[in-house]
Amino acid sequence: MPYISQNLRRDVDDNIEALAKILDWVDSDKLDGVMNYVITRLLRGQYNNGKYAEYNAAVGVLECVKMELYRRAIGPYEDLKIIENGDI
Repeated sequence: MPYISQNLRRDVDDNIEALAKILDWVDSDKLDGVMNYVITRLLRGQYNNGKYAEYNAAVGVLECVKMELYRRAIGPYEDLKIIENGDI
């Protein structure tokens, strides 16, 4: 769950914003590959003991990120498009 304390957010947000500014300069046709690289490097740097439990935890993090993105951004976008264009 991405709802971390405000203190911890302050510790990481400046670095995330700096990385986001760098990513703004990446060509759109390369962005997916760069995002994959960044996320993979972060996960491999933190879940790095070579044991199944850590690999499983990393995959779980990715799955939860996917679900949170869908719940918070994609779902509302799709709801808007249903209103604009009609339901199936």
